[in-house]
Amino acid sequence: MDRVSGRSLSYTELARSPELVKRFEQAVPPEVKLTAVRDWKVLGTSAARPNARDIVTGEHRFPSDIVRPGMLRGKVLRPPAFGAKLESIDLAPALKMPGVVAVRDGDFAGCAAPTSFEAHQAVEAMAGTASWRTAPQPSARELFDHLRKHARREKPEVNRTRGSLEEAWASAEKIIQATYRTAYIQHAPLEPRAAVAEWDNGRLTVWTGTQTPWRVRGELAEAFRIPSEQVRVIVPDTGGGFGGKHAGDAAVEAARLAKAAGRPVSLVWTRQEEFTWAYYRPAALIDIKAGLRRGRVAAWEFTNINSGAAALVAPYEIPHAREQFLASNSPLRQGSYRVLAATANNFARECFMDELAQAAGADPLEFRLAHLSNERLRNVLEAAAARFGWRERRKRRVAARGIGLACGTEKGSVVAACVEVAADRASGRIQVLGICQAFECGAIQNPAKLKAQAEGCVIMTLGGTLKEEIRFENGRILNARFSRYPVPRFADVPAIETILLNRPDLASAGAGETPMIAVPPAVANAVFDACAVRLRSLPLRAEALNA
Repeated sequence: MDRVSGRSLSYTELARSPELVKRFEQAVPPEVKLTAVRDWKVLGTSAARPNARDIVTGEHRFPSDIVRPGMLRGKVLRPPAFGAKLESIDLAPALKMPGVVAVRDGDFAGCAAPTSFEAHQAVEAMAGTASWRTAPQPSARELFDHLRKHARREKPEVNRTRGSLEEAWASAEKIIQATYRTAYIQHAPLEPRAAVAEWDNGRLTVWTGTQTPWRVRGELAEAFRIPSEQVRVIVPDTGGGFGGKHAGDAAVEAARLAKAAGRPVSLVWTRQEEFTWAYYRPAALIDIKAGLRRGRVAAWEFTNINSGAAALVAPYEIPHAREQFLASNSPLRQGSYRVLAATANNFARECFMDELAQAAGADPLEFRLAHLSNERLRNVLEAAAARFGWRERRKRRVAARGIGLACGTEKGSVVAACVEVAADRASGRIQVLGICQAFECGAIQNPAKLKAQAEGCVIMTLGGTLKEEIRFENGRILNARFSRYPVPRFADVPAIETILLNRPDLASAGAGETPMIAVPPAVANAVFDACAVRLRSLPLRAEALNA
């Protein structure tokens, strides 16, 4: 709104403006003069979040806090296993309960009631009448054999080849190969999925936590066969997502219940529902084969099965290489996770680089530098190694302690980490003692926020490195609660030193993901340095040290 004239323009009107569309045809309109980075006054300085106090005191409202007039609480009947189909159910036991609305739509069945407890009671009442048709499902023990068996090798999703592998293999002096694995893990946000749905004369409004409101809008329009113009999705601040809240599961469920009830309905998933029915970070099966000639990598084959192509291509100078991603038949529902498949691909590649360095009789740091022409990646690797004291520490060996490093690039930024661990084969214990990580994402806009993002990534990725793993059997999740699915706690956080490299000559890139990818392989490499056991699966199972 213009405070002088009183004229106003809504975001909707602005978005529909043909002039705005023309403006976006070029990155910067010719009459707009950009401020050079050297002249920044606000950007480049640390600024606190304006509503930080509301968040830490509980004043801030998230999707699960939304309340509408006359609102009911919803609960959904869940299948007994993945892939189960609802053949029959009697809603009568639930409908007999005061104030309860019950609905069935295909495989969907649920209740709305004045309180969440009453909704839960109503669902339990009709659950005993339900008949389900189930199908066999692979278990976690069979996972990687299953992924390999169903890999679509006849048509890779991604296949990038350079040089002549046939000639490179023929001239290689040593050929080394290994297989790496990463487990399914959950996003485990603080706030499980939540939505409030309200119908008004055929128009639907939903308040929900999502990272893709346009996608949720489309899902709602499709589910109820109404034009997307009749659907409005309002997104309050979400209590955590990490790539796990792209789909509109809770929004569609709340809308089904609200339509049946004729009143607004709030639906908040339980923690067990979040662990069971939300999608997971894909499991990965990665095969690598490399040929060494005169101490250098001459040939390289890298195949990711199932998890994806993010950070698939090695940043190293390797003349002959093939890198490919093969889709597979995932037994669990899977989707986006912070930094996508880059964690799995970088874990496998950086651990294997250590294996190659050992085969070549080279120091892991020097071996990487010898293959790196990427100036930005060299800079972070050397910065982390110098601050950590890599070369000095390599000369001092301490029993049952080891050091490791790794680096990587993804999403326009670069990262490197050095870590120290205590790993003892007798006790089967792995403890991360310290992490030194260097990160560069172009021109730094808010140093404090950037540091918080980078260190948050480090803490989060420690979970998938050491503990987090979804276990399943017969179509059921076996550890669908925090007591059985440990995530990092304060006691698990080691000393973390973060080095931020500012590049005012480069455009700023995102910082919320790439700092995830260097710590897992650095920890695995440090474990090998401590006790000469090569762990090739995430999470790193301590019991494998004395297997």
